[in-house]
Amino acid sequence: MSFSDADLIARVLLNEDQNAFGELVSRYQSAVRGFLLKMTNGDAHLADDLAQETFLKAWRKLHGFRGGSRFSTWLFGIAHNEWRMHARTRKDAALEDLLQPPVEPETGDEAARSRLRLDVNDALKTLTPAERAAIVLCCQNGLTHEEAAQALDCPIGTVKTHVLRGKEKLRRRLAL
Repeated sequence: MSFSDADLIARVLLNEDQNAFGELVSRYQSAVRGFLLKMTNGDAHLADDLAQETFLKAWRKLHGFRGGSRFSTWLFGIAHNEWRMHARTRKDAALEDLLQPPVEPETGDEAARSRLRLDVNDALKTLTPAERAAIVLCCQNGLTHEEAAQALDCPIGTVKTHVLRGKEKLRRRLAL
């Protein structure tokens, strides 16, 4: 039997049930890490650190979750804030050199898919952080514009604009 997010949250709040919170982490760790991986331009170590901070903060602040949105929306909001705090405090621009993903030789269709994945990741790096966040949340993680606006703490019209501009930039960048 699988518990809903609301059931797990209730168990955490009522009994400080670490197993219930562990189930929430299991459900969302890949999505949160993937979002942060895109926001950090592929820096896996930084994305892991920020994801860990996201879940620690979620554990500490779960009592503040009001249920007015999906748990994932709330969690992506925390992840985005963690990334923003890191970006604000980061002083050296040398990080950009460390962000190039390794390219391994492959053959056939898998090679084409891998090249496309790398092309998309490179294209995402050209977007502004706000555009990249909106695109990743809406297009990759399936959040609605309203949910993304909540997670990013900005007006819905701004999210729609970022998605529209981001898609157009990606289309131009990926055109053959």
